[in-house]
Amino acid sequence: MRSVETHVTRILDAIGPRLRRLRTERALTLTAVAEQSALSVSTLSRLETGRRQPTLDLLIPLARVFQVSLDVLVGAPETGDPRVHLEPRRSARGSVIVPLTEYPGGVRVFKQVLGPREPRMTTHAGHAWLYVLAGRLRLLLGDEEHVLSPGETAQFDPMTPHWFGPADGVAVELLHLFGPRGERPIVRLDHPGVGGG
Repeated sequence: MRSVETHVTRILDAIGPRLRRLRTERALTLTAVAEQSALSVSTLSRLETGRRQPTLDLLIPLARVFQVSLDVLVGAPETGDPRVHLEPRRSARGSVIVPLTEYPGGVRVFKQVLGPREPRMTTHAGHAWLYVLAGRLRLLLGDEEHVLSPGETAQFDPMTPHWFGPADGVAVELLHLFGPRGERPIVRLDHPGVGGG
């Protein structure tokens, strides 16, 4: 019985640091999470530091804010194919990148969470394609500026000076396809009936 209690204690003790990591990865303040979750800043702070025991009524709104399952918050053991449990990487500029493909020399796909940062134009060979999942994306492309909302896409030649990041100081989440040799997504089907009633 004691070993079960020890196991449960370990699980509960790990939730606070995990909540803090999820929040910082998304470049959110305690105040921002409090506003989105309807929980108080002091409750969130106590959860993150382990001074408040996590309960379902606290974790469910936080799972919604962070757009993850309760399993992720609780740290449930992984099941199934280990290839679907992908490891996030933090870039030198502070963004969080989750590589979704690891094919050498082929089109690479990433999920990215970009926090607020100063624009710094760059160029490189290849072809880029972006799809916004959450937040609003600011894309500087040459002399043009575009703002993309969830569900919108952009594709461009990265030899054009470019930069992209959050449009309004809040983290933006996107899918990023990059063809290092200029490969482009090919639209095979764009049927008007898809998604219709």
